[in-house]
Amino acid sequence: MKLRNRTIAPPRVEMLPLIDIVFLLLVFFIYAMLSMAVHHGQQVDLPESSTAGLETTEAISITIQAKDGGLKIFVNEEQVKLPQLEELLERKKTGSQNKEPDVQIFADKSVSYQGLFQVLDRVRQAGLTHISLQAEAETTTP
Repeated sequence: MKLRNRTIAPPRVEMLPLIDIVFLLLVFFIYAMLSMAVHHGQQVDLPESSTAGLETTEAISITIQAKDGGLKIFVNEEQVKLPQLEELLERKKTGSQNKEPDVQIFADKSVSYQGLFQVLDRVRQAGLTHISLQAEAETTTP
């Protein structure tokens, strides 16, 4: 009896399942990065705007809340009083490495116009000019 010598094909590594897994991981990490908000302040009820968008640059976050006829001001979750705001912002400006930091202001809907401008004046007096007011995207109801 004659035995045949069978040749065994080398194993193959299928690429399609590997590509699927790589894309799945890529999507997972993109969503994970997007869920990490750049807002470092307190939770407030922002006004709505049809032109509101997501800011992705690192910035100084100022949160303004109206409490008992006055203002509660937070700079990156650190509560400050209005007179000390300018000094704190000047320290953060000099602590920035390469350029003037951006300032994002998150003002609650109930904050008065005068209170908002008091904070804006202190930010400008600190020498910061890259200021943006934050809002939520407007929801349209049919």
